[in-house]
Amino acid sequence: MVAIERGEAERENARMARVALSAASALERRATVNASYLRAGAALFAIQPEVNEAQFRRFVSQLRHDTDYRGADGIGWAAVVPSEDAPAFLTRLSASSGQTIALRPSLAELPRQVTVPVTYLEPETRRNRSALGYDMLSNPVRRAAMRDAERSVSPTASGKVVLVQDSETGQAGFLIYMPVFEERGSGQRLRGFIYSPYNAAEFMGAAEELADLRGMRLSLFDGEPGPATLLGTIAGTGEAEGKTVRQHLLLAHRPMVLEVTSLQTASLSPISMVVLMFGLAVASLLMLVSRLLTKQLIEDQRALAWFAEQNSIRNSLTRELNHRVKNTLANVLSIVTLTRRRAKTLDEFADGLDGRIRALSATHDLLTQSDWGTTPIAAVVAAELAPYTRSEDGVLQAEGPPVELAPNDALSLGLALHELATNASKYGALSVPGGQVSIRWSLAGENLARIEWIERGGPPVPAERPRGFGTDLIEKIVAHELRNPVDLVFAPEGVRCTLMVPVRQPVDFAMRARPRGVTGH
Repeated sequence: MVAIERGEAERENARMARVALSAASALERRATVNASYLRAGAALFAIQPEVNEAQFRRFVSQLRHDTDYRGADGIGWAAVVPSEDAPAFLTRLSASSGQTIALRPSLAELPRQVTVPVTYLEPETRRNRSALGYDMLSNPVRRAAMRDAERSVSPTASGKVVLVQDSETGQAGFLIYMPVFEERGSGQRLRGFIYSPYNAAEFMGAAEELADLRGMRLSLFDGEPGPATLLGTIAGTGEAEGKTVRQHLLLAHRPMVLEVTSLQTASLSPISMVVLMFGLAVASLLMLVSRLLTKQLIEDQRALAWFAEQNSIRNSLTRELNHRVKNTLANVLSIVTLTRRRAKTLDEFADGLDGRIRALSATHDLLTQSDWGTTPIAAVVAAELAPYTRSEDGVLQAEGPPVELAPNDALSLGLALHELATNASKYGALSVPGGQVSIRWSLAGENLARIEWIERGGPPVPAERPRGFGTDLIEKIVAHELRNPVDLVFAPEGVRCTLMVPVRQPVDFAMRARPRGVTGH
């Protein structure tokens, strides 16, 4: 009977550890995805002359998550407004929204030099409209989170607060802030914050969807568990309190604790009752049961080891996701900045930016299909030149041996091919009937590939020509990313470009097979 109870306890511990790990993964995944949306919004609003209601609503609508805000109550914008400008600012905001919006708390109640009122909040519901005009800088918990976000220039979660929308119910929650800066003279000025408010109980619904909470209670704490730090609780069936398992997690740079409590009663299991009553009469059966329990105990120990390994893999993948999101946003910001410098009109800026973002997107699709492993040069060439293969004016020729590229090198090559093809279709060989473009690649060494772009039969290239953004992108950005110089020649008979691309061996990676008898998400 003791062996049976010990096995039941180990099995319950394994189940609770599995629930804690699955719930923590679901919550971290929700927060990470929403933080990526905030980073994208900050990058967009930083280059705009101003953040108005139409721009903000268009940005949120293009995220295409009208019915699912990843566990958040929405996405909002809070502008930094000096106190002397607050009355005029709120008057304009009231006129544009069609409702009277007042600063809360007022300057008379709490004198201060700067205010950060809630300016816009999507989705536009009656509940969210009640938060408009609330000065988040007046609350010490929110103020501390905004200061930390401003210093780190990254999404940062606040401590435990009661959202303005939940002031009647008193339900706890938190917010994630991302600062937005604008260029001002020789430095930067804080323009405001794009943020997401979270009702803790609704946020924990993500964990409830993925974890079986029968006989368990799930609690989320802001830091170490205690009544003052409790954010929210969801529970399955049962009333008694038993064992507890804790899982630490990090939501937007803020440490939190997820606590799983067993609600099972402390009574003996049915098998123990049978053994207690008929143990002496069924000694042979007891031996068989003991062997089965020993085997189950070994499998449970393997399951715990597997979950520990999966937790390590999850942390590694989360860090890799953050790294790739930051790199992609950095590329987008560089393209936006350089395109704006070279563009003479708004249409020219929009067309140039659209084409380059589409080039990034096409190569990203290839990398996604290969699970961000190596990508063949032929696939990158086909993806970037697909719009020109249907043209009846020019002729495209592409040939070379099978060569695989690392993800970042494939992105850089895709950008270079897009710029060369765009130039050829406007001014070069692809702009006239009979023009020819040949792309050939070969191995120039064990770890280096040579890619040649040659145009023939197009209009003569003028000796004097203005230097465009495409030339800067290829000779500076692409050459820097590939760590090899780019030979770009504008010969009279046609453009020639030679790129040297590193060839890197793929790293083998495989998750260990799930141990027998283990289930979960």
